[in-house]
Amino acid sequence: MSEWFETLDGLRERVWARLAMAALQSDVVTLATVSPESEPEARSVVLRDADPEAGTLAVYTDLESAKITSLRHHPRASFLIWDADLSLQIRAQCQVTILTGDVVAELWDDVPDYSRLSYGITPPPGQVIVESDAYQKAPDQAVFAVLSCMVDAFDIVHLGKPHRRARLMRAQSQPGEWVANWLAP
Repeated sequence: MSEWFETLDGLRERVWARLAMAALQSDVVTLATVSPESEPEARSVVLRDADPEAGTLAVYTDLESAKITSLRHHPRASFLIWDADLSLQIRAQCQVTILTGDVVAELWDDVPDYSRLSYGITPPPGQVIVESDAYQKAPDQAVFAVLSCMVDAFDIVHLGKPHRRARLMRAQSQPGEWVANWLAP
């Protein structure tokens, strides 16, 4: 029997299982976007959902954050996840849809009170303030947004002996299907 990292199907299954575990544990991952000025941006975010059937990842954010401005200009993003225990790097390229209002109301209902404080900061995130604590937090569902990220492709690197690398791309002709190839690491 082969190890999960020796087959393309094994890699695909392990990647989605790892992402699902990351979402369940509210793991912090890196989200990269491009600013309106075409500058690269990367930030740490909490992965909230990973749905292998739909091929989507989800992140919660404040609607007034800089990443929203960036995604309105360039609605694409990349996730970077490193799992030291598995020696596994996952990069996911995504098309992002910003969801707000009634569409995310049920999700807002499930956000714990202490976490709701992250959605509703005055002045808005990233604005200049005169002192380090010159802001107020008041939960506001109106600024709660969900980034629904449709994964187009994965670049997967397993740093075992030997190193292995694969690319999984969403099949254009068959929804839910993935095309996979080995790549030189």
